[in-house]
Amino acid sequence: MRIDILTVCPELLDSPLNYSITKRAQDKGLVEINVVNLHDYASDKYKSVDDYAFGGGAGMVMMIEPVFKAIQKLKSERDYDEIIYTSPDGPKFTQKIANRLSLLNNIIILAGHYKGVDQRVREHLITMEISVGDYVLSGGELPAAIITDAITRLIPGALGDEQSALSDSFQDNLLAPPVYTRPSEFMGWKVPDILLSGHAAEIDKWRHEQAEERTRKLRPDLLL
Repeated sequence: MRIDILTVCPELLDSPLNYSITKRAQDKGLVEINVVNLHDYASDKYKSVDDYAFGGGAGMVMMIEPVFKAIQKLKSERDYDEIIYTSPDGPKFTQKIANRLSLLNNIIILAGHYKGVDQRVREHLITMEISVGDYVLSGGELPAAIITDAITRLIPGALGDEQSALSDSFQDNLLAPPVYTRPSEFMGWKVPDILLSGHAAEIDKWRHEQAEERTRKLRPDLLL
């Protein structure tokens, strides 16, 4: 799988994309993550990628030309399944979306910045928009990293235990059950006896019941 991230601030992606699971997946050749600096596609000597909005108003707007050139360059090299724009007003990112994206071959993620991107980019170049929540960040680089991380960990071989991703929260619209490890008792606080019983079927049943109970209590909207 290949993920190309288009950004005006590539340095913001250095750390989140080069540690832990995403780094291991890249080292194994399971995913190729390519960060594209939109300034490289600017047409003036100042490498400008933003300008004032037509009609006035506060804030700068990402220009269409650098984005168009970068996307056209990438599309000349391979076919892309989705071209995603990170936007606070897009559909909210979910585990279901991450699952679907993890099955694709090539995607582009355009990290929004400034006051947003020229609307013509969204109308003519973008195939999918994603928001990571109902709040505004300084740019779309962190959402792009979140999306990339969520996708990458689902690729077979990225995790040491492939079953681990299947038991994460939001798979099957349930929160994950509580987990415990050694010691079995600490400060008088004990691990539930069922988890020490060795009865796999009963443990699975308990975990499912706990997942349903936690979901009803903490995120009842997932059960609708």
